[in-house]
Amino acid sequence: MLLRYFYDDKLAQASYLVGCVATGEALVVDPARNVTPYLRAAEQEGLRITHITETHIHADFVSGSRELGAVTGATIYLSDMGDADWKYAYADEPNVILVREGDHWKVGNVKVDVLHTPGHTPEHIAFMITDTAGADKPMGVFTGDFLFMGDVGRPDLLEEAAGHKGTKEVGARQQFQSVARFKKLPDYLQIWPGHGAGSACGKALGAVPSTTLGYEKLFNPAFGFDREEAFVEWLLDGQPEAPKYFAQMKKVNKLGPSLTTVLPMPVNFDRATLDAVIEDGGQIFDLRNRGQFAFAHVPGTINVPTGNNSYITYLGWLVDYERPVYVLLPSIDAEREILNDLRSIGIDYVPGYFSPEVLTHRTQALPVVTARELAKRLPHNHIVLVDVRGRAEYAEKHIVGAQHIPLGYLADRSATLPQDRTVVTLCASGYRSQIAASLLQAAGFEDVVALNEGEECWSKFLPTERGATIEMATV
Repeated sequence: MLLRYFYDDKLAQASYLVGCVATGEALVVDPARNVTPYLRAAEQEGLRITHITETHIHADFVSGSRELGAVTGATIYLSDMGDADWKYAYADEPNVILVREGDHWKVGNVKVDVLHTPGHTPEHIAFMITDTAGADKPMGVFTGDFLFMGDVGRPDLLEEAAGHKGTKEVGARQQFQSVARFKKLPDYLQIWPGHGAGSACGKALGAVPSTTLGYEKLFNPAFGFDREEAFVEWLLDGQPEAPKYFAQMKKVNKLGPSLTTVLPMPVNFDRATLDAVIEDGGQIFDLRNRGQFAFAHVPGTINVPTGNNSYITYLGWLVDYERPVYVLLPSIDAEREILNDLRSIGIDYVPGYFSPEVLTHRTQALPVVTARELAKRLPHNHIVLVDVRGRAEYAEKHIVGAQHIPLGYLADRSATLPQDRTVVTLCASGYRSQIAASLLQAAGFEDVVALNEGEECWSKFLPTERGATIEMATV
């Protein structure tokens, strides 16, 4: 048996290739939409991808199962454990097989057993792997978004992102039962999770790519509860905000993602087209770095710098999937990588892009301020501070008097901010504050400034306090 690990740092998403060297067959688990890495790995190992599967209907990226199946002709195994609301709409395609608890199949000498592990989602399944060529007991489990290093999958996404009210407590109770089931399994089992640190599918994921069930029993908080009520309370408390694009991902992955081979390629447009798009109220994201954008950018564009690994997640918070998306590239040779990133979260309606060469005239600057400068100005100016970090970050520590509006909700609540006073945005590093300031500037705020330093700096120069925040509260 051969195992290969693939990890997308931008989405904190893991996928796997399991091969049987004896027969040359291979299985891919939870593939991303860009299938090239799997094809290359299989070719390098002398394998052919014959089987594809996924643990559940994903919320944070576009599944590559359908794409990879179209390229390879492999059989796709999908969960049939969900209720009527969570069935795959493309399950009737000829290369798709629905599986349930207790089902199994073989990839050469590698046996794959299906375990129903509801909680994160109703249809969630895990895959227990046995290398029958040399063993009669399982080696490990692909746990998807059920069990992570140091955490378990959050049960509230159907309610928070997809709008299915009344499901998070049910999911939490199901998650308790799934954990109880795994408490009875052997400690030696390896655990191969679907995400690592930085994913919004949990609240405290570890950064180590794999673990063992025995280690998780000892140190994962989820395994420390004997009472269901206490577990439910713990699991639902402190979950991060669910990115808005998660709802779109649930829809896309349930219906079946479009094949990228049929998507039109974006065109390299000129400045006249950019001006026309802006005039028409279109959405253009400038992906250059913070310094370049602050120095000069086209009015009406929003800055989401690609230099941060999580840029595509922040873009997912802001994008309107119903309208075309245009991007200004940091460099012309970044087109292919950025297109793959956009498509990884289903931003398929991309008529074109712009190169930095369009920034020859009619540009504006984005004012920035350091923490030391802000501390001097704050007592003497009518400044409105807007903290765009998440709930937990704000509750842990924030500047006294700062209004809390998480970045993902800023566009919805910008009307609550005064346009006759200076608005200063801030965050933990300066990255989100720049996105926020550019968003407000594009929305017509004429006096907006980004605090370009993070918490380490502003906590030295400005008074701070700790305490819980009321979600979406204003001061």
